[in-house]
Amino acid sequence: MKTLVIVAHPNMNGSRINKRFMEEIEKQPDVTINNLYETYPDEKIDILREQQLLLDHDRIVLQFPFYWYSTPSLLKKWQDEVLAFGWAYGPEGDKLSGKEIIVATSTGGPEHSYVAGGYNRYSMSELLKPLQAMSNLIGAKYLIPYVFHKAMMVTDEEVEAGAIDYIAHVLSTKLSNY
Repeated sequence: MKTLVIVAHPNMNGSRINKRFMEEIEKQPDVTINNLYETYPDEKIDILREQQLLLDHDRIVLQFPFYWYSTPSLLKKWQDEVLAFGWAYGPEGDKLSGKEIIVATSTGGPEHSYVAGGYNRYSMSELLKPLQAMSNLIGAKYLIPYVFHKAMMVTDEEVEAGAIDYIAHVLSTKLSNY
């Protein structure tokens, strides 16, 4: 299975989690890394290039830090421009039908902050619904997300354990639809 990891972190050099996860996943066979902020520092997305990358892979991993209950702005722009009407959805928009999508995100707060009634009031499942709806719209299989919590407070050992868990999760052939 060919896996495309779309990494969207506006400050990768300042990231412990996403940087480490990216370093680890790029060592894996049949994995292509597409670092959006590195590839498009001017935010001018090459739509045809991006669409071809999607066509060439079976699984798409969206890796990003969870910012203000959403994705970083360039990943949102990528969605708006690349997942076009008539290509990814709508009439004749079936190019991604049957592909797999996994969200891999990190949060600054602890896991108990992301439960119904908790500090953030909503669960991660609820907060990631827009990405699940996107996946449904384009006909992709939305697989169980990988969430790494408390990124701001973890030890180096927890980062390393998280990197191993991340690889095992996003490359697993046993994940079910969410």
